[in-house]
Amino acid sequence: YHASCVRRGLQRAVLAVDLPFMTYATPRDALDAAARLVREAGVQMVKLEGGRHRMDVIRALTREDIPVCAHLGLLPQSVHRMGGYLVQGRDDRGAQLMLEDALQVQAAGASLLVLECVPALLASEITAALTIPTIGIGAGPGCDGQVLVSYDMLGMTPKCPRFCRDFLAGAESVAAAFAAYVTAVRQGSFPGPEHAF
Repeated sequence: YHASCVRRGLQRAVLAVDLPFMTYATPRDALDAAARLVREAGVQMVKLEGGRHRMDVIRALTREDIPVCAHLGLLPQSVHRMGGYLVQGRDDRGAQLMLEDALQVQAAGASLLVLECVPALLASEITAALTIPTIGIGAGPGCDGQVLVSYDMLGMTPKCPRFCRDFLAGAESVAAAFAAYVTAVRQGSFPGPEHAF
């Protein structure tokens, strides 16, 4: 339903939608969920969380010409298993595993990679090692692009995450806040060192 609403309002952006929790435990589950999103909502890309243990799912989707955005680092659908909302890849072993996972999701056919709550240096290293674009959220300025959760960037949460800035503060409207975010990213003033790990 929500993806269909977004599709109706889009003019030029690519519609990428998260596969919901537990809809991609197996390649068959993922194909069924993705096919429904593509057919019923006009989705152009699906996003899924996880690295090496998702290779068969990524391959199955891309074999059927469904573009995939992989997601590494902090995985919101697995936050309880990860011990909370914690920065990932801080130690050498974690960083090496994340780099390997990034290379593997690319080899499996992912077209895009989101890096969430990853040290800025590691995100830059991963970006340099890949041929697919990276999108950072709490991953510093070295990714190919940036994304934020709208209610975080609009100051609607009780505590603004470290990697975020309240773009609505001082803005005349929500539209102006989004425009300020786009400008800040394009000019390279966001994210700054204070937003990185």
